[in-house]
Amino acid sequence: MAIDKPLVTPEELTAEEAEGALEIEIVNPDSVSVETPDGGLMFDFEGESNPMGEIPFDDNLAEYIEDKELTLIAGDLISSFKSDKESRSDWERTYVEGLELLGLKHEDRTTPWDGACGVFHPLLTESVIKFQSQSIQELFPARGPVRTSIVGVIDADKEKQAGRVQDYLNYLVTEKMTEYRSETERLLFSLPLAGSAFRKVYFDPNMGRPCSMFVPAEDFVVSYGASDLVTCERATHIMKRTSNEVRKLQVSGFYSDVDIGTASDDTDEIEHKYNELTGNSSGYDNDSRHTILEMQVDLDLVGFEDVIDGEESGIQLPYVVSIDLS
Repeated sequence: MAIDKPLVTPEELTAEEAEGALEIEIVNPDSVSVETPDGGLMFDFEGESNPMGEIPFDDNLAEYIEDKELTLIAGDLISSFKSDKESRSDWERTYVEGLELLGLKHEDRTTPWDGACGVFHPLLTESVIKFQSQSIQELFPARGPVRTSIVGVIDADKEKQAGRVQDYLNYLVTEKMTEYRSETERLLFSLPLAGSAFRKVYFDPNMGRPCSMFVPAEDFVVSYGASDLVTCERATHIMKRTSNEVRKLQVSGFYSDVDIGTASDDTDEIEHKYNELTGNSSGYDNDSRHTILEMQVDLDLVGFEDVIDGEESGIQLPYVVSIDLS
C-alpha cells in the first residue's frame, strides 16, 4: 500500500490540523517494531493482545481478579459447600452414634440406677485394630511399600529403569516423607469405621518436598449423590491450619497476602465426638487454627473464559479455590 501524503511531526501541524489529528493507541506493544532503514515503524495489525496468556500457569489467579468478584465467588462456593454437607447429614449422625460403640470411654450412669454399668464391649474396637495391624503388614513389607510393574515389552533396560524408580520411591516414602507410615496407620484405623478414607499427596512449598496426608471422611465433603470423584461437581477438603502456617503460605505466594483476621471455632459434631472419646478438651482460647476450605470445582471465571474458535464456549474450567471459612 502506497502513502502519498508525507508524514509530518506534531510540531509542524497547525492548530486546526492538530484538532483533527488521528490518535493511535498501541494495545499490544510487541506488534510494533523498528524495521525500516530510516528508523520508520512497522505495525503488525494481524497480531492480537492476550494479557491473560501472559499469566504463568501456577500463579494465584486471586491476584488478578477484583475483590468484588472474589467475594461473589466465595459466597456461592460456601453456600454450595453447606448444601453438600447437609446432603450427608444422615451419614454424619449415624457415624457419631457408631463412635459410642467403640468402648473407649467409661461413663458413670444414674439410669436405671446409680452406678449402673456404662461400659460397651470393645468388639468393634478389636476388629478395627486387627484390620489395621494386618493391613499395614501388607502395605509396608520389609522390602518397601513401592513395587513397579512394566507395561509392554520387557527388556534389560526397562528392568533396570524400573528398579531405579522402585528404589528411589521407597527411599522417598520411607526416609524423606517421614509422615507417610503414621498417616497410613491413621487411615487404616479410620477406614473400617467410616467406610471411606482418603490420602492427599502434594508438594509442600514450606518443606520443599512431597507430603502425604490422611484425610478422614468427615473432612472431605462431596455431594452425597456423587458417584465418583472424577465426575463430581465439587470436592472440598476441610483443613485446619495455624495462623503461622497460613502466614508462611502467604509469604511464599501460595495464598493471597491479605488480612484474614482471627480464627473462630468451626469444630463440627464428629470432631467434638472424637475429642470427647479421646479426652481432649477444646482449649480454644489458645488455639489459633483457621478452617480452610480447599475446593476443587469447575468455574467460568470472568476474564478467564474458555474460548473455542475465537468465541466463548461457556464451558466451566477446573480450579482449586481456597477459602478461609472463619
